[in-house]
Amino acid sequence: MVQLTRIYTKSGDKGKTALGNGTRVFKNDIRVEAYGTVDETNAVIGVARLHATGDLDDMLARIQNDLFDLGADLCTPGDGTNDNPEQPALRIIAKQTERLEQEIDQINEHLDPLKSFVLPGGSALSAQLHIARTVSRRAERLMVALAGIEAINPEAVRYINRLSDHMFVLARHANNGGKDDILWKPGLTR
Repeated sequence: MVQLTRIYTKSGDKGKTALGNGTRVFKNDIRVEAYGTVDETNAVIGVARLHATGDLDDMLARIQNDLFDLGADLCTPGDGTNDNPEQPALRIIAKQTERLEQEIDQINEHLDPLKSFVLPGGSALSAQLHIARTVSRRAERLMVALAGIEAINPEAVRYINRLSDHMFVLARHANNGGKDDILWKPGLTR
């Protein structure tokens, strides 16, 4: 592991940054936007964890680690098919997505059925998880746009798609199993 001895490198002072393979691109490159938004999702989850305990906090900790894996995946161009077998790039794998699906199913089976769309809010934890959901959706849109112009790991897109679903069910769980959800009332203020 590389040990950083200083925080600033000055290598980005002209608006470029290095990808995982050493290629330098502008900091507003869609790939950088995608993994930067994954990093933002991770930061929002970090704030949510201030309100989480027990199994829920453990889930969020695993997801935060996965998001660093996802950032590394996106930072390294390609879809993994041409990775050097001696030193392959870190890629999101199906097992990580499947774990999210299993957790979603476990959480969802204990939630009250939905009768309307859910407005973000309720508890502090739920509100933060809704922010994480929306930021992860933005990351997904950027990843899909990137996939339209360059090859990326398709499992990465599946993972981020499941993550937003996971954040939604966790937000409902954090609202007393959905009992304290704030429901949308169409046309309420007309």
